[in-house]
Amino acid sequence: MAALEQGGNAFDAAVAAGFVLAVVEPHSNGLGGDVSILLYAASSEKVKVICGQGPIPRAATPDHFRELGLRQIPGSGLLPACVPGAFGAWLRLLAEHGTMRLSAVLDFAIGYASRGFPILSKTAQTIEALAPLFRQEWAESGRTYLQAGSPPVSGSRMCNGTLADTLRRLLREGERCSTDRETQIEGTHSAFYDGFVAETIDKFVHDTEVFDATGGRHRGLIEANDLANWRPAVEDPVSLRYGQCEVFKAGPWSQGPVFLQQLALLDAANLQTMEAGSAGYIHTLTEAAKLALADREAWYGDPRYSDVPLEELLDPSYTAERLALIGPCASLDMQPGRPAGRQSWIPAAEPDEVISGKERWVVQLQDGSPIASLATAGSGDTCTVAVADHHGNLVAAVPSGGWLKSSPVVPGLGFPLGTRGQTMWLADGHPNSLVPGKRPRTTLSPTVVLRDGEPYLAFGTPGGDQQDQWTLQAFLAAHDQKLDLQAATETTAFHTNHVPASFTPRTSSPGSLIVEDSCSPTVLTDLRYMGHQVQVVHAGSLGKVCIAGVDSATGFVHAAAGPRGRQAYAAGR
Repeated sequence: MAALEQGGNAFDAAVAAGFVLAVVEPHSNGLGGDVSILLYAASSEKVKVICGQGPIPRAATPDHFRELGLRQIPGSGLLPACVPGAFGAWLRLLAEHGTMRLSAVLDFAIGYASRGFPILSKTAQTIEALAPLFRQEWAESGRTYLQAGSPPVSGSRMCNGTLADTLRRLLREGERCSTDRETQIEGTHSAFYDGFVAETIDKFVHDTEVFDATGGRHRGLIEANDLANWRPAVEDPVSLRYGQCEVFKAGPWSQGPVFLQQLALLDAANLQTMEAGSAGYIHTLTEAAKLALADREAWYGDPRYSDVPLEELLDPSYTAERLALIGPCASLDMQPGRPAGRQSWIPAAEPDEVISGKERWVVQLQDGSPIASLATAGSGDTCTVAVADHHGNLVAAVPSGGWLKSSPVVPGLGFPLGTRGQTMWLADGHPNSLVPGKRPRTTLSPTVVLRDGEPYLAFGTPGGDQQDQWTLQAFLAAHDQKLDLQAATETTAFHTNHVPASFTPRTSSPGSLIVEDSCSPTVLTDLRYMGHQVQVVHAGSLGKVCIAGVDSATGFVHAAAGPRGRQAYAAGR
């Protein structure tokens, strides 16, 4: 909001918020992580995707992991590290669509890193769980996150002076290139990907054996050349018509098309005629999610390396075939489809032998998601930011990766690397199989919606594999049920863990249905009768949907933030 009030547009504000999130939510994201960005630019009247998912290193091959005796890419340490994509993607958004100088945008993040911020309870809980690891193995993480050797208390002041120094140096090197705004941003990109940051990462990864989820110590595979040869891509989105709306998502290198596949099924099922929150309504959404996510597991991957049949997956005739699989009872089977008659294939998850010991930090290290669930059945957190401005610009971004439990903090930089490589299969021939230089399929899934061709909504949520279930429920509440945006974020949330998780150890729970206890007891009984394996969790515990939007009739901008976790905020002026 401060960036907007200083005269910036939605894109300036999103970049400012994105860098602040990298400082104040280190349990969920960091500069070493990744981001997916969707935007609508009023000047061009076009929706674009900025892919901040960096590729797996060129030295990462299936044979390398097999030689280490591994059946999966581990979820922690240096082995699963990819090129950090978030930094470059934020810079490209700022350079091509923003108006402010990078120094003004980064000032907020530098201020919080240097002067401190009140630590969130989940950050404190995660650090407490990992404190033995930080003391015994990941020394630089201990210096960064522990205070006098002890875990910080929720609400206490946390600083990261090393990270602040890194950001200041990046700025200085960019400003040294020119007085021109865009040239300075390009110079800062070079300082990160072809300068001191890349050199520091290269040296640390190749000189340091790091204790990881395998129970052993390994050096990483990422090199300075991997960073130097990468730039964030700008892509066209995929979209689907739903009522008066056109819904836009990133391509199948993300799980974004899952949202569209569900929408197509629900539209064909005449969901709008069903009573919202009824057993039939929840059943239909859950079964549609199972089918769409099964297709994700079978067909999604980096389209630069795999022939992803996305057009066929969204074809009405294919949707009709899939809809016929939704019956009155809950499915307990994995049912990927055969678009255009093609045969699908999903590798079997083969968890590696776990580290002995039941200490809390050991359990956390083996779970590849950002943080272990503490009070809910939701997956580990990520972040999200959505912004709309009076020009009609929209942007939604989901930054993640490089969280504090992913790998050790890189000495001299103040942040760890990401571990998105863990989502790739070591088996050959799958769309998401490991290939050097390939983007791993990501769970990050922001959304932009136009209504009658005009800017309408931008939204996202933390939540790993569940993102496109929770955001879909909020969108349907706003579109079909005509709820205001805030009310749409507060409806009873639910999801299924029917298909394997994207993160190691790739657990699944066939037939599962996790529902907040604000759901009617009668509805829960009916869902169990239908065969769903119902698990009830605390009301207001699933997801943190954030929405920003524009009302083209009035010209007003709107924002809403789900109350879950007491962590998401909406602001407007």
